[in-house]
Amino acid sequence: MCSPYDAQPPDLAEGAERPTGERLLLTSADGTDFAAYHASPPTPSGSAAVVLPDVRGLFSFYERLAEKLAACGVDAIAIDYFGRTAGTELPRPADFDFMAHVGQTTPENIRDDVDAGLARLRQTRDTARMYSVGFCFGGANSFNLAWRGLAMAGVVGFYGRSRDPRPGHPSALDHVEEFACPVLGLFGGADQGIPVADVGEFDEALTRAGVDHEIEIYEGAPHSFFDRSFGEHREACEDAWRRMLTFMNAT
Repeated sequence: MCSPYDAQPPDLAEGAERPTGERLLLTSADGTDFAAYHASPPTPSGSAAVVLPDVRGLFSFYERLAEKLAACGVDAIAIDYFGRTAGTELPRPADFDFMAHVGQTTPENIRDDVDAGLARLRQTRDTARMYSVGFCFGGANSFNLAWRGLAMAGVVGFYGRSRDPRPGHPSALDHVEEFACPVLGLFGGADQGIPVADVGEFDEALTRAGVDHEIEIYEGAPHSFFDRSFGEHREACEDAWRRMLTFMNAT
């Protein structure tokens, strides 16, 4: 189960003033406008990231997360998935039927939307290292970007499935031989939707394919553990944050 709408990311940008960002519209390859939120770092680290939300699309949690990344030097832009079917007006109501819109997304459209986010980041500064960071549905999408030809420096997935249960949708697990960048996967050991055995299968497949990767499973942590509401998992949150920044060469 995803975190509540009013949840906030853990306060992990210690000693740094959190930058503010701006909502904006980006245009995908098919001409569709979609919503995004861009937070620029006061002191750039040379890394940039497109943040891929969970199944609910872009809302305040991921806007705040982009700001926290920016506080650590990462130029961050969080994108929405539903410009084609739900429009661009944010915030959406609490009763927004996000699953009806998730079912209308395609891997190709998400790839193109991420590409538009990357283009925006490249416009703002000369950034050498581009990453994706995804959560839940976004984690699965982030893993899939490793073989989608976007010249990523790496992909990060928080509790993202490596095998897509939807018929006709590509699974990262089936394309590891095509991965063109390193992978960081962060999972909860008590995630009822992603068994530890599935994570191990992904880990082994990446190893066999020779993909540079790091997989971390946090014992006892549930799905969506990276959330202030799971205060008892703060140690896992802090470790995951540290691993992510190290992976992105932002520390």
